[in-house]
Amino acid sequence: MAQLSDDCFETDGGLIPAATALSLLEARLATIVGTEKIALNSAAGRILAGDIVSDRAVPPHDNSAVDGYAVYFDDLAPDSETTLPVAGRVAAGHPLDGPATRGTAVRIFTGAPIPDGAAGPDTVLMQEDCRVEARDGQEFVAIPAGISRGANRRDSGEDVARGQVILQAGQRLRPQDIGLAASVGCADLPVFTKLVVGVLSTGDEVFEPGADAPAGGIYDANRHALMAVLSDLGCEVRDYGISPDDADRIEDTLNAAAADCDAIVSSAGMSVGDEDHLAGSVERLGTLHFWKVAIKPGRPVAFGQIGDTPFIGLPGNPAAMMVTFLRLARPALLRLGGATDLSPRLYQVRAGFAHTKKERRREYVRVSLEVGDDGVLVARKHPRHGAGVLTSMVESEGLVELPEDMTQLTPGTMVSFLPFTEVAR
Repeated sequence: MAQLSDDCFETDGGLIPAATALSLLEARLATIVGTEKIALNSAAGRILAGDIVSDRAVPPHDNSAVDGYAVYFDDLAPDSETTLPVAGRVAAGHPLDGPATRGTAVRIFTGAPIPDGAAGPDTVLMQEDCRVEARDGQEFVAIPAGISRGANRRDSGEDVARGQVILQAGQRLRPQDIGLAASVGCADLPVFTKLVVGVLSTGDEVFEPGADAPAGGIYDANRHALMAVLSDLGCEVRDYGISPDDADRIEDTLNAAAADCDAIVSSAGMSVGDEDHLAGSVERLGTLHFWKVAIKPGRPVAFGQIGDTPFIGLPGNPAAMMVTFLRLARPALLRLGGATDLSPRLYQVRAGFAHTKKERRREYVRVSLEVGDDGVLVARKHPRHGAGVLTSMVESEGLVELPEDMTQLTPGTMVSFLPFTEVAR
């Protein structure tokens, strides 16, 4: 496991801007997992550990894009119909036995190799455009004028050239990436081992779903949401349950997680109340690099380490926890797991609401989209925007990001929108 620098995130103890937090994480964190080779059919969602270079062209030969007839273009009359004898048949997987002959046509099917040779066919006619005739036991095809040289022909290497880098180290493998790797003959792929992440919640008031929760008790939504999103991220998740508001018990749990995991993610206990022990426990066991980020929702979010194990402390309010995970914890964990593409794409939409915010604070507003009269997507703010309103995350489609220098948003302004689908892969 890589050693993290003890001073790489040092701040003056105040609120750290979100942009600074993100740039520090990207610049200072490094891959801390190993590598392995796994079967192609198990690689979806994993992070590629090495470039994949194709040792063959795709397609491997010039081939037909349609069912029809392959001809040599210079055999065709430019302004009138041409009739040629059919001198062979080529199907996918069954090349012509020998070269094609000038002055003839070859019956060919989609994907079939176009016959080789300097005098071989270079153009394919769709069968729907041709007329077939039989004379004295010989088949002829009548070809209309107007076809272009090279029509309906797919060249060797049109998709992938021999020696081309088709997949790059650090990318998360999607279904189309798996298909591309298969197309060049890869049976297995080098990937980073799964980042092992320990998850815990804290709080005397927090109970496991299914248990009897007394008056004042709440069920642990955060831990289960975190385990779900971490699994979606491709991590191996280890559940350390709910720690009560007791510093010794919390430190025992943190030590156990640090010994067995690559990273730790917690929720709640990061504020400054008498029963918020998590920040102090991390400081006693290791280093708290930064704490309190200038964002809303989610100011009490922390990054630190226990020994060599990175620690991420998220807020206890469920909506704030989800927002800070998506915008801060997710890129950090991707970096630790070997990924290079850390930042989700933001899209420009039109604000359909007014909003007032504090300066020097980045704010995330839960919204859904609708199509405006002019066809432009318009963001509508969810009516309930409290940090503890988890239903607002369920009933919204994403987040509008409002920058630090904005204090007043007016309807009609173009804003940056992060769809939840962009971070659900």
